[in-house]
Amino acid sequence: MASTPVYKRPLDMLYFVYFTFHIPVTLSMVVQLLLPKEVLPVSIQEFQDWYLAESGDPVLLGGFGRIGQPGIFAWSTASLYNETFLQFPIFFVALYGLWKASPRINVLIAMYAAATANSIVPCIATILALPTTSDLTVKAGIISLSKAQRSMLLQSYLPMFAIATIMMVDMGWRTYKTVDAGLKSLKATEAKSS
Repeated sequence: MASTPVYKRPLDMLYFVYFTFHIPVTLSMVVQLLLPKEVLPVSIQEFQDWYLAESGDPVLLGGFGRIGQPGIFAWSTASLYNETFLQFPIFFVALYGLWKASPRINVLIAMYAAATANSIVPCIATILALPTTSDLTVKAGIISLSKAQRSMLLQSYLPMFAIATIMMVDMGWRTYKTVDAGLKSLKATEAKSS
């Protein structure tokens, strides 16, 4: 029996677009943490430079070691390595599983989504906690964000948090239903054989 195409499954389509979107983002932003700038295409370097200058993203700037005292953004650096080595390969597996409508992928996607939603919370907290840029913050060298930067960052991080949270609940529920159906089937088989 042929599976329903991904574009006819609205939540799966959302997740498919989400994972597809994250491949170039991870390549253009996060992987630069690992590679010398000289080996990257100029367009990728320029995109990262533009984004960081416009947004002042403290999570990436801190994770890349460009702001803050050593160690303050260790959590961010760890998250960037996690995204590169653990999450990036999951994007491809998830895309394949979503394309094929395989229920086998649900647990992996639920685990990914839980970890991602959990890692985005400190990012949002950092964005909200930093002071608004003023003459005082600039003069004192305090890490801060302008109102426009904070707005830009929240417009990036909040939708990713929302999608990851929806994904976590949805895939968790799908997994529960699959396990429940399997247990009921097992009980029915056991009842017939006794």
